[in-house]
Amino acid sequence: MKYIYVTGGVVSGLGKGVTASSIGVLLKSLGLRCTSIKIDPYLNIDAGTMSPFEHGEVFVLDDGGEVDLDLGNYERFIGITLTRDHNITTGKIFQSVIEKEREGAFLGKTVQVVPHLTDAIQNWIERVAHIPVDGSGQTPDVCIIELGGTVGDIESGPFLEALRQFQFRHDAHDVCTVHVSLVPVLGVVGEQKTKPTQHSVQVLRSVGITPTFLACRSKEPLEQSVKEKLALFCHVSPTHVMNLSDVSNIWHVPLVMRDQGVHKALCKQLNLSPPHDLQIDKWEERAVRWDNLQESVTIAVVGKYTGLTDSYLSVMKSLQHAAIAANRKLKISWIEASDLEEETKEAEETRHKYDRAWRAIEECDGILVPGGFGGRGVAGKAATCRYARENNKPFFGICLGMQVAVIEFARNVLGLEGANSTEIDPATPHPVVVFMPEGSTTHMGGTMRLGSRRTFLQEPQCLTALLYQKMEFIDERHRHRYEVNPEMIEKFEERGLKFVGKDDTGRRMEIIELKGHPFYVACQFHPEYKSRPGKPSALFLGLVLASSKQLHVYMSGYEAEP
Repeated sequence: MKYIYVTGGVVSGLGKGVTASSIGVLLKSLGLRCTSIKIDPYLNIDAGTMSPFEHGEVFVLDDGGEVDLDLGNYERFIGITLTRDHNITTGKIFQSVIEKEREGAFLGKTVQVVPHLTDAIQNWIERVAHIPVDGSGQTPDVCIIELGGTVGDIESGPFLEALRQFQFRHDAHDVCTVHVSLVPVLGVVGEQKTKPTQHSVQVLRSVGITPTFLACRSKEPLEQSVKEKLALFCHVSPTHVMNLSDVSNIWHVPLVMRDQGVHKALCKQLNLSPPHDLQIDKWEERAVRWDNLQESVTIAVVGKYTGLTDSYLSVMKSLQHAAIAANRKLKISWIEASDLEEETKEAEETRHKYDRAWRAIEECDGILVPGGFGGRGVAGKAATCRYARENNKPFFGICLGMQVAVIEFARNVLGLEGANSTEIDPATPHPVVVFMPEGSTTHMGGTMRLGSRRTFLQEPQCLTALLYQKMEFIDERHRHRYEVNPEMIEKFEERGLKFVGKDDTGRRMEIIELKGHPFYVACQFHPEYKSRPGKPSALFLGLVLASSKQLHVYMSGYEAEP
């Protein structure tokens, strides 16, 4: 097993996740099996209880793990399926050590950060690195470990010490470090400054880890003299100074690395003999095609966390995957759900927001209402559902988006005044969305219906079945506490809202389609978590095709196949 550490310096948010994922793409393109571990030095057990404004979206894995969004990058880029244990947090490590201490496993010793905590981190890494993740059942060749935050953070200390010790469990050529740093340009002189990188490398070396590679982030490509200066002052070979300057889309990052010979340098450093030469043509074709798409499609995303687009990172990526498959240049119109509500219209100071939001809804080609929690913005989402339903505008709702579509239909088609979800109005006279029996109202973390669950398709010729090209069932990832009330299904179906997907009991509603509408589909699961660049999620592809007037052609092509 070979290990690659990816650390960060100067500032957070430099793209360590994309750097780690891109290294994985290169190594996989050489025929090597890769896996990834993300270390998050926060005390939370997992990302499940954190606000999307705080940390971006919560990514959900097949096994129900609620993890950092970087694991989504790894899965999408490298094409692997990770587990909850691939995301290590301080909370998880402390919990495991304290549980052992309570069991008496340390035989009366004083339990300390070194060696007990650091040993627990190393053992965790060693164990998880060997888990097969690519569907072949074989142990990975290379494990890429990303340490969140920046070196020098107080909470990273135990992990850096553990990674320092971990080097000595292995031969010198089995471990290397890629340090991601910023090379800023200051003032009118326009000179690229190396000092921030020098300082962060100093901090890393002071804890006993010497970077083998530098991944330098900059706006413009690095000048040769700057590269040489970095190599000299940071004690790194000049051929190991990579420059990751800004690119038109992140699919170019592995190509930028390839052009600098990073894959060859990594294999040489780690004594790796790849099975074959680099095969990255499909990846390159997609990156280049994305830049050259001409015809555009505009999708309005109506949500409550639109202030930070990372809150909907997987949704955004899934739309990109679908758009490139449909040969359309994607434009996303971000709309704050509460801007669409009557209250916004009535207040003088916010009236312009209301007008602007509704103009965007009217001008877009298709509408997507993603998942979320809580009541804020639900009235705006319901108004959006009604507009899409009455104006034949392509519409796709996810999780809460499906629940709101059902609520809107109950109110305005079935005439059930006050129909609502018991999450938003516990005293609603018509509870069309209810709390799931196995959920928990007292604990928030990990108590939802989480992970991959099977959905059985009720009609072999329904739109969803044709898009998935499946006749019986699909497996998708879930993250919800509430569900459509099964007692009311008959009333909805009588009026044309069909529940075409249900769970194995037939009591849990998974997919709705509105008969007679060009594309009005919503699902209880989160298809965005399994979308991949070369294999877009079926329902996202359906939305983009419908929004760009290509769905009929796509469907007739599929139906004509034997």
